[in-house]
Amino acid sequence: MSRRSSKNSRRFGESGGIGALFGFNSLSRSSPYFPIALILLGAVFLFVYLYSSSAQFGGNRQALNRVSRVHWRFLSANNPVFTMVTVIAVCDFPCTVEVREAIPILKKAYGDSMHKVLHIGPNTCYVVSRLLKEEETEAWGVEPYDIEDADGNCKALVRRGIVRVADIKFPLPYRPKSFSLVIVSDAVDYLSPKYLNKTIPDLARVSAHGLVIFTGLPGQHRAKVAEVTKFGRAAKLRSSSWWVRFFLQTSLEENEAAIKKFQQAATKSSYHPNCQIFHLKSFS
Repeated sequence: MSRRSSKNSRRFGESGGIGALFGFNSLSRSSPYFPIALILLGAVFLFVYLYSSSAQFGGNRQALNRVSRVHWRFLSANNPVFTMVTVIAVCDFPCTVEVREAIPILKKAYGDSMHKVLHIGPNTCYVVSRLLKEEETEAWGVEPYDIEDADGNCKALVRRGIVRVADIKFPLPYRPKSFSLVIVSDAVDYLSPKYLNKTIPDLARVSAHGLVIFTGLPGQHRAKVAEVTKFGRAAKLRSSSWWVRFFLQTSLEENEAAIKKFQQAATKSSYHPNCQIFHLKSFS
């Protein structure tokens, strides 16, 4: 299950192309404000894109939470040529964004069980970085795909051993009950039933006090050709009734106490999840 991004570069400022069309060539040589103007222009386009996509992701809140990290490199102050090095769109994984928003609600529902958390899913560094800011909380992560396009912060977490890359189709290299709580998002949607039967019980195995699964809503996501190339298959967004039957078949029991506390905390905080959230008990 590898995630590899293709990088297509295009040179501007040569004869023809967008630079010639808008007359940017002479401006780039004469004005130090040229790169700033282009960055602002890019920000405007990004905002328009996110806003226009709000209906697909359940409203403006979801659209504006679709975070992109764009890194610019200036080669010279006198010759302000810049390169877009990386664009990592967390918006590709809406339930990962949802996990970050739900952390305060999860803490109210699980209390002391949030002291050692394992998050599993694409862009796990995004969630782990947020969890590490919580008091008295250890956070660890498993990235199911390659991280060649990860930013410096994520690669630092990998070097420190906080985040590791592992194929979740196979048993995780952790002892039973290694973590108080295991959270998974945007990962099981890409697994076929053959692997789900092995993976989800294994996630429950390494948790001591519960397993929380964030999964997409049917009809929420449209598969892209590039996505199939990255993950080997398109996301299969299953209904809540399908998941309930699956949990029964694999002897996984829903955590009614945690569900009740989570719903109460969500109501008080006016939190309305845009993903399906399942609370399961760990194996005894």
